[in-house]
Amino acid sequence: MAKQREPRTAPQHIAPPQAERPVLSNVPQFLLLELEVEREYRSQMLAALEEKVNEVVERSRACVPACPDCGRSMRHHDTRPVSWIARFGRVVASVPRYRCGRCGHESRPVLEQLGVEPGRISGSLARLLALLAVVAPYPLAAQLAWLLLGVKISPMGVWRVAQRMGEAAASYSEGLSKYHSDSRSDPTLAQSAPSVVVLGVDGCVLGMQVRKGRRRLQSEGAPEPLPAVETGHFREVKTGVLLLPSERVETSPGRRSLVRRFLVSCLGDADTVFSLLWARLQELGWLGAHTVVVIIGDGAEWIWKRAAMFPRRCEILDFWHAVEHAWEFARLSYGEGSRQAERWVHTIAEDLRAGKVQSVIRRLERMRPRSPEVRESLDGLIRYYRENASRMRYDEYLRLGYGIGSGAVESAHKQVVHARFRQAGMRWSEAGARRLLALRLLLLNQDWALLDQLRMVRLTS
Repeated sequence: MAKQREPRTAPQHIAPPQAERPVLSNVPQFLLLELEVEREYRSQMLAALEEKVNEVVERSRACVPACPDCGRSMRHHDTRPVSWIARFGRVVASVPRYRCGRCGHESRPVLEQLGVEPGRISGSLARLLALLAVVAPYPLAAQLAWLLLGVKISPMGVWRVAQRMGEAAASYSEGLSKYHSDSRSDPTLAQSAPSVVVLGVDGCVLGMQVRKGRRRLQSEGAPEPLPAVETGHFREVKTGVLLLPSERVETSPGRRSLVRRFLVSCLGDADTVFSLLWARLQELGWLGAHTVVVIIGDGAEWIWKRAAMFPRRCEILDFWHAVEHAWEFARLSYGEGSRQAERWVHTIAEDLRAGKVQSVIRRLERMRPRSPEVRESLDGLIRYYRENASRMRYDEYLRLGYGIGSGAVESAHKQVVHARFRQAGMRWSEAGARRLLALRLLLLNQDWALLDQLRMVRLTS
């Protein structure tokens, strides 16, 4: 008799093995050696730096300074130890002080020669802290200072350094703008100017502080709350970008990238940003007697009015802004998300890219809207295209290599403003935004080394 098969039973649930806590490995020995060498030689580097400073102090004793007020020779008054904070620690040096017998003016010329101030962060450390403040919020910059430089500093300490370095950078930029706005500035800078320069300019808003003074601590130990954003106000940051059409390279099929570009930005009016653009063009030597300046804008009237400052110019309405106006009418006429609206806008865009703006206007004029609202939208679109028709010869601009979009300046907005100034909850004082903008432009324009030649500015507030 065949053996009877036993009935199958449902398999019991098998519990997964218990998760084990991940184990950290030991610190690599090479990393420990690096830290050991850094701790060992930091004090030696500080001693070597103080020795170099003392040599400069001794050489300076041979020169008797003149009083900047009355011009008389100053007399040695005393020699006292002075300290300041550097990359490797606190530097201490015995510095002579001079006094004018007539007017009582006192001076320590060697400190001015070294470019340091008593008790202040100076030298390369100040530049590095300013760099961290440019790329990260002040609390995070303070953490990075400890992790990268081994320097313990508060967020407010980073802020003070950034303000002083930023004031120096902003004053230099504004001074260049004032110099080049003078017709007597050096004309030799534009002798080898390129034939075509592309200029894009646009604006975006920045949240500003609404308090007039510093917040004070309350009895509980916390500062008083900030006013709501809705009760605050906003300022427009205007940004401009300069590039050469010849420096666009094709990185992949249908995709182009810029070899270099130069940015300007300001928390000011239209005249200010165009003055900065003019100064930058002059400083680069890109503005000659025969240079054609191609201005790409979104149709804002303030752009076209200031473009008249360039005698040889080509004004271009941003292609995507022109298409967006067509989309606004199509959504209203055919419905949001309509396939018919999509096909209609696609046809308009193809004709505009082919330079058939007049044909597009005639086609729009033949349309018969069904409602007053749609008629008003259509009239606005026709008026917009008719007023900018001379700036919409896109086939010609593409053939000449000028470009037809304002993507470069919109990308510049994201890098200059959005990435640092428009993070969650950020609001700025006018002075703070102006100074940090100047520093960020130095970094993005690859001019950070210029900061070594700028003296830190003393701020009273």
